[in-house]
Amino acid sequence: MYSFANQFFDFAGSITSKSRLRIAPTPSGFLHLGNALNFTLNWLAAKFGGRRISDASPANILLRIDDIDVERKRQEFEDDIFESLQWLKLDWDEPPIRQSNHLTRYFEILDRLRAKNLLFACRKSRKDLEPFGGVYPAEFRNQQLNLDADDVAWRIKTPPGFPLPDFVVRRRDGIPAFQVASFADDLHFGMTHIIRGADLADSTAAQCFLASELSEEKFLKINFLHHPLVLGEAGEKLSKSAGSASLKALREAGRGPEKVFQTVGKLLDLDGDSANSLLESLRLT
Repeated sequence: MYSFANQFFDFAGSITSKSRLRIAPTPSGFLHLGNALNFTLNWLAAKFGGRRISDASPANILLRIDDIDVERKRQEFEDDIFESLQWLKLDWDEPPIRQSNHLTRYFEILDRLRAKNLLFACRKSRKDLEPFGGVYPAEFRNQQLNLDADDVAWRIKTPPGFPLPDFVVRRRDGIPAFQVASFADDLHFGMTHIIRGADLADSTAAQCFLASELSEEKFLKINFLHHPLVLGEAGEKLSKSAGSASLKALREAGRGPEKVFQTVGKLLDLDGDSANSLLESLRLT
């Protein structure tokens, strides 16, 4: 069986000192174990892959704060990001990037999509879509709404059977959607390798679809790896609203980050209770 550990080793083996990875937290809640696992995997891949015998230095890893959701972001949540990374002893290269500083880039992507007549306006709510089980009905494309009308989302037409049918590229409040912002940044900052949770596999497909429609071949060459999710005691996906499972709660209880690294170690079949010990164990494989 081709385990995730094998996938990770192959992924890391394709990284050189010229590769670029990123950690991209959202300040919309306190971070949890799953976030920490993702950060650690990206950090390990950058440090390990970039220090092969033929390379003199590690790959670049950037920190991007995905903060364009004004309604959900809070300063305390952003503070938690930096406190968590310090607690984990994970570093990054270059000054942190904040999406709120790059809205112009995202609107440029929207303009390009609009110019290619790929978009339509939609006023359907989540409640309207519930009866369709997440599959956007093709007939909803014909609402006869102008893209410049008030209170409309912009959706992009996708082919039949697409994982995220007619996904949103601009929200009803006029803010570029996650798919556009993440795609634009990963393209602009030259990401070559991205590790994400399995729950974002459909987002990867959506962003690759944007790249294909806009002929951005560079994005389509990014090497993606999707890791298994960390689940709660009842088998549920961890949420930033679950305070007791947060990294903040662990810190306030006087706990160290050993649990995080032990979880990563189990996933990669490695021994270690710190980022550096996992890295050394990885280099001995």
